[in-house]
Amino acid sequence: MAAVLPIRHRLRSRLLHLVATASSLAALAALLDPDGIASAMGLFLVGVNGYSQFYAIYVGVRLATAMLAYLAARQGDQPILGDLTALFLLAQPAGRLVAAFAIGLPKGVLLAVCAVELVAGLSLLALRPRGRFLSP
Repeated sequence: MAAVLPIRHRLRSRLLHLVATASSLAALAALLDPDGIASAMGLFLVGVNGYSQFYAIYVGVRLATAMLAYLAARQGDQPILGDLTALFLLAQPAGRLVAAFAIGLPKGVLLAVCAVELVAGLSLLALRPRGRFLSP
């Protein structure tokens, strides 16, 4: 008979799976249509370096976030992995907040993406198993 997991654990695991899926799909979309995704994000890709930087962030970092989230969802006894996933998600709105002081808040699709990253990251931290903060 399988042990009954606390609801926080089940919710956090489901959210981590959702983050893994969304990040994977975002990376796939960026891989298949870099110019379209870049345009939606307000970017214009120029030359090899522009595309390389785009792929590094929108494909590489998104896939790393997806893999980390998936690993964290599978390893429920290691909450630090979920915390790291949350920090990856929250780093993006944090960077946009810094930019907001210089040029303003993002608009349109990017503002919605920012809101989702913020809600998902904070939710992962809120659903963290009770215990010492950032404990393994």
